[in-house]
Amino acid sequence: MDRDARVLRALVSAHGRTYAEEAGIRLTDTPQPLYRLLVLALLLSARIRASVAVAAARALHEDRLDSPHRMAQAGRRRRVEALGRAGYRRYDERTSAQLGDGAVLLTERWGGDLRRLHRAADGDPGALKRLLQEAPGIGPAGAGIFLREAQRVWPDVTPYLDGKALSGAGRLGLPTDPEQLIRLAGDTEPAVLAAALVRAALDARLAEDCLRRAA
Repeated sequence: MDRDARVLRALVSAHGRTYAEEAGIRLTDTPQPLYRLLVLALLLSARIRASVAVAAARALHEDRLDSPHRMAQAGRRRRVEALGRAGYRRYDERTSAQLGDGAVLLTERWGGDLRRLHRAADGDPGALKRLLQEAPGIGPAGAGIFLREAQRVWPDVTPYLDGKALSGAGRLGLPTDPEQLIRLAGDTEPAVLAAALVRAALDARLAEDCLRRAA
């Protein structure tokens, strides 16, 4: 096994878990899990630790704020309190407003069902990214997070390795061409590969540990 394959195997073996899995989302191509993933993408795209964003996504679910209707009906204070319980305080007021406004937009534009957005994009990842960014709080980073994870249930998106994932590959000295990385990863799902590479991009120590174990 060559050096790149060893590094990638060490990375995926230790950190091959999607962020949706970490947040307790059993991702399927159905409205509720897709909405929960969109909320997670919004939370992760803020300048806050990923672990706190994941905890906030779990807290919102535990408070039954797991559909656009419930999120919109909950009110600002309830959303803020759920975020606060997870330690998501720095952006809680702004994020609460974005979650409420986004839930209303999703209901009015797509009937609360992101599969309709998916169909409207007609298999074009660029169009998907643009449509996702219509939601308050979802910018290019948030749309990228959503698509990295959603490729698990939206095959027309895969392989989706964006700039953040490719920066993780670069940190590990791996190829930064998506097709090369997919071939190198073998049977590893692209969503799992993307999540592992993002973790390497975000955590220099994690990357260094993988390089040591692969040496």
